[in-house]
Amino acid sequence: MAAKFELYKDAKGEYRWRLKASNGQTIATGGEGYSSASSAKAGIDSVKRNAADAEIVEV
Repeated sequence: MAAKFELYKDAKGEYRWRLKASNGQTIATGGEGYSSASSAKAGIDSVKRNAADAEIVEV
């Protein structure tokens, strides 16, 4: 099973997403609540587009 994005509503009724590894562990979250599912999906799409080429920086 591959990693998957989960889209869900929190207790406040806001949409959120999390990325889960194949073992079920959460490895990333959107960090904020979205007012609509489409906005949350746009956040997921942004991660998909931009993270593949993200630089690793040691601080």
